[in-house]
Amino acid sequence: AQRIRSGMMPSLTLTLPLFALSLLTAIPLALLVAFFRETYIDRLGVVISVLAMSVSILLYIIGAQYVVGRLLHWFPISGYDSDPQLIVRFLALPLLVGVLAGIGGDVRFYRTVFLEESNTDYVRTARAKGCGEGRIMARHVFRNSLIPLLTRIILAIPFLFMGSLLLESFFGIPGLGAITVDAIQGNDFSVLRTMVYIGSLLFVFGQIVTDLSYGLVDPRVR
Repeated sequence: AQRIRSGMMPSLTLTLPLFALSLLTAIPLALLVAFFRETYIDRLGVVISVLAMSVSILLYIIGAQYVVGRLLHWFPISGYDSDPQLIVRFLALPLLVGVLAGIGGDVRFYRTVFLEESNTDYVRTARAKGCGEGRIMARHVFRNSLIPLLTRIILAIPFLFMGSLLLESFFGIPGLGAITVDAIQGNDFSVLRTMVYIGSLLFVFGQIVTDLSYGLVDPRVR
């Protein structure tokens, strides 16, 4: 219990900003790519997304530590300090790696959702009535795509408490992810059982909250 309490805050200081930055980066980029569908911007965005998905997160971690940390000396390669004046320097590099590693899959998923919604009857009706494409994407397509978006987003929120296994281990952040990795390496089955149990409860809780959130964005569900 003491180890979990001590590791929860370092994990949340990493995963919460990473979660917010990923959403603020991926959703606007996906809307932009979907806006320019069937153009070179759309095709270029898909190619870049697939390439970003194909690269292992380990390569992002090692590359960022070598280039940004060792060559440029912008941020520390690893370590953690809860001091508000220092924590940003220690978290900047893992946040950058986390956003770059996940942006390819996120943009491609959100783009697919937006494109499917763009081909529905009500969108064609809005275009026939003279609505601008930007207004259609922002007010119609995005709002009616919230169901699949919420399924992906809300279900991920409970697991923010579990931390990130690879980022915490490689960047020396003493969160729950690093505790889990240490337990695996040390055959500490009591810690592993506890983390699996907590993860299972969070998964069930996330499923329930996801179902309840559907009614907030879709009157038909209510």
